[in-house]
Amino acid sequence: MLVLKCFIVWLAMFAAASAVLAQAHSTSSGQGYPSKPVKIIVPFPPGGSADASARIVAEKTSEEWKQPVLVENKPGAGTTIAAAFVASAAPDGHVLYLTGPISHAVSAALYKDLSYDAVTSFAAVARVASAPFILVVHPSVRANSVQELVELARARPGALTYASSGSGAAPHLAAEMLASLTGTRFVHVPFKGTAPALVALLGAQVDFQIADVAAIPHVRAGKLRALAVTTARRSALVPEIPTVAESGVPGFDVPSATGILAPAGTPTDVVAKINASINRALAIEEVRQRLNAQGFEPAPATPEEFGAFLASEVRKYAKIIREAGVRID
Repeated sequence: MLVLKCFIVWLAMFAAASAVLAQAHSTSSGQGYPSKPVKIIVPFPPGGSADASARIVAEKTSEEWKQPVLVENKPGAGTTIAAAFVASAAPDGHVLYLTGPISHAVSAALYKDLSYDAVTSFAAVARVASAPFILVVHPSVRANSVQELVELARARPGALTYASSGSGAAPHLAAEMLASLTGTRFVHVPFKGTAPALVALLGAQVDFQIADVAAIPHVRAGKLRALAVTTARRSALVPEIPTVAESGVPGFDVPSATGILAPAGTPTDVVAKINASINRALAIEEVRQRLNAQGFEPAPATPEEFGAFLASEVRKYAKIIREAGVRID
């Protein structure tokens, strides 16, 4: 009996010591981070808006951390090449992943036999920025609101056409979501990129497009008509344009966002430190202006908020892709 009591006491002491050591390790990992240069992996080619937001984050965190923060582009196979690279990296916060939650979710749904899970293989760190897509029509289309476009589609089933930057791209899925929520049917005309899709709309080859902010100058010039933005709230970039949701399609919310992920298992205090640094950067007026120039607005969030948003996006787009029968081009 005495031996058993001694053993129990020893186990309790061992458990307590282990907890103290774990806490000490956690604290030291956060305080000593980063201990070497940090890489931000971007799944898109250089020059795009997501790449630009990564470079803004890299610049500001490097200044605060007194360590180089480098942006490395790994495009290809949707976003899966970059995502697989980050998922297999050491979970110490020195390899980060800036991606768009929609692109991340769509790639996970379209590509098979991936080496990672879109949610559980990553630690959500921070949301960086958000932007609306804009539902625009050619002026020849007799619709001045989302409801009028829906009524037109119901009166002419399968007659209205829309351009997108490609099958499985966010604007394509946003249009499919609109069709699903309104019980309508549109004809999808995919193009190889945003620019040729916009050119087709300007030339009246299609009726409408869910476009990015590159369409705004054409709206202001009277070459296109904006019906709504796709975000849940109006955008500060174009506050005069209503949302799809307030235009009679409740629940419609398709933001173009960027955020930072890390490999699963990255210490929570390291995640918290990165999150705090990024949120401080997003509060700087110069950073806001630079993001605005790319069509983005700062969108700070806690790791928990961004993680919940990411998981929701993965579920939402898997459902849309399954119901619409979307396949890779």
